[in-house]
Amino acid sequence: MRSDRTAAPGAATPTAAEPAEPAAAEPAGPAERAAPDTAVLAQRLADLTERVAALENRAADTDTPAPAGELPDPDVFWALHRLRSELAELGEDDGGVMIVGTVACGPSGGRAEWQQAFGTAALLESDWTSLADTVAALGQPVRLRLIQGLLAGRSTVAELVELDGVGTTGQIYHHLRQLVAAGWLQAAGRGRYEVPPHRLVPLLVTLGAARG
Repeated sequence: MRSDRTAAPGAATPTAAEPAEPAAAEPAGPAERAAPDTAVLAQRLADLTERVAALENRAADTDTPAPAGELPDPDVFWALHRLRSELAELGEDDGGVMIVGTVACGPSGGRAEWQQAFGTAALLESDWTSLADTVAALGQPVRLRLIQGLLAGRSTVAELVELDGVGTTGQIYHHLRQLVAAGWLQAAGRGRYEVPPHRLVPLLVTLGAARG
C-alpha cells in the first residue's frame, strides 16, 4: 500500500538531528504527471492478476469432490448446496443426482438448456438393462468422432466423410442410423443430421463423467 506524506502548514523547521522533509515540488507539467498514472495502471494490473488467479483457483476447487458428510462451501459447491436443499424438501433421504447445463448450439446460434433431477432410490430400483442400447451406441470411437464433427458444424455425410478415420460413406450411414435409433442424433432433413437440443446437455454430461 502506498503512503504519501506532506508537511502540515506551519510545521517547525527540522533540527540537525532530524532528517529534513523534502521541499514541496513545483506543480508537475503534463509529461511529469505520466509517472503517477503509470503507477496506478501497474497497481490495477496487479489487482486484476490477483483476481484472475483467485478465479482459476476457485475453478480448480470445483473439480474436487466435496467431503462426504460435510456441508460443502456454498461459494464453491453452489449447485450441490442447492441440490441438497431441494432433495431435503422433497424428502429424498437417499439423495439424488441432477443433469443441468446451458450450451451454445454451434453455428445455429441457439442455446440448449436442460435440467433434470433423479432420486437415488428411483434410479437404483429402475431397469438399467433397458438403457444398454442407448449407452452402447456411444461406445464406438468412430461414432464419437462423428458426433464431435456434427457439433463442430458439419451436418451431412458428404461433410463427415472428410474427417479422418471415419470410414466410407456406407459405414458412416450405418453409424448414424445406430445413433439415431439410440436417440443421440436426429435427421434434420435434406440429408442433414444433428444432436437433438434436448439431448445435447445429457450427452456432454455423459462424456464429461466418462473423463473422470
